[in-house]
Amino acid sequence: MKPAERISAFVKLGKAIQNLNPDDKDELLWRAENNNNWFTQSSIESALEGIAFMLTEERMDAWLAIYELQEVSNPKSIGLMLAGNIPMVGFHDLMCVLISGHQAVIKLSSSDEVLMKWIIKMLIEIDPRIASQIRVEEMLKGMDAYIATGSDNSSRYFNYYFGKYPHVIRQNRTSVAVLTGDESTEDYVNLGKDIFQYYGLGCRNVSKIYVKSKAQLQDLLGALEVYSNIASHHKYHNNYDYNKSIYLVNLEEHLDNGFLLLKESEDLVSPISVLFYEVYENEEQLNEKLEELEPKIQCVVGNAPGRVPFGTAQNPEPWEYADGLDTMTFLLELS
Repeated sequence: MKPAERISAFVKLGKAIQNLNPDDKDELLWRAENNNNWFTQSSIESALEGIAFMLTEERMDAWLAIYELQEVSNPKSIGLMLAGNIPMVGFHDLMCVLISGHQAVIKLSSSDEVLMKWIIKMLIEIDPRIASQIRVEEMLKGMDAYIATGSDNSSRYFNYYFGKYPHVIRQNRTSVAVLTGDESTEDYVNLGKDIFQYYGLGCRNVSKIYVKSKAQLQDLLGALEVYSNIASHHKYHNNYDYNKSIYLVNLEEHLDNGFLLLKESEDLVSPISVLFYEVYENEEQLNEKLEELEPKIQCVVGNAPGRVPFGTAQNPEPWEYADGLDTMTFLLELS
């Protein structure tokens, strides 16, 4: 396939997602949620909207204009070890491999089998030639290169097995928000989307906020009341009950609005249903700290220039790579 044909297939996929038959969509949502209870219908719909958001002709052209895409006479086999923390989280890696002209050999996460198999099927229906570029396997042995996403622990396993091959191996990352004290109620509500979407399971979810004053916290909790329905999800609520009981038993100071716990901590990654906060003295001090923590931070949300606007953390552009490493360049250099 020519590069333009590969790109066209993904643009068509974006349009197909936007125009899904309601009955087919309902059946897909039911099957995916039945396979993984964290993948609620609203979460899956958000993920589908995020993919369709990326796959417009304008965004694809803007993303790929800087690369020299070619027909690949000797495609490499790229082993993809996909995560399953949020719906279709492995889609971008799959797209990069296919657009680069290589072959994707995929080890699916059991948590996200339904949706990833569905999106592969959709791509093949759009252009049957793509079938020759995709294989789903249980074991990833003898590949030319690897892209693996997981935790800090699993990354050690990945490095042990894949380290001698060209590779991209991702570890835990999370996202933070910076509050200056000038935020509006609307900003707080939008921040809630960055906190609660996908129940806080994604690397682009805000798990910690930096505040100028603790006085902001009550205003934030009040504004976040619009998300109280999240407590109706049994797995989320079990985490909330568990973490609340730990803090109460240990007499640990925290704030609580009935479905979210705010706790002061220097740690970055908070448990599900908990949002860590830390008070900072000035912007210079905070920027130094964020720079030091950069390898563990996916994105910084806030109103300041260069930060991700409140409410948009889960809608990355196609050129915003998962760990800041240009996956497409990595793949093109294998050719």
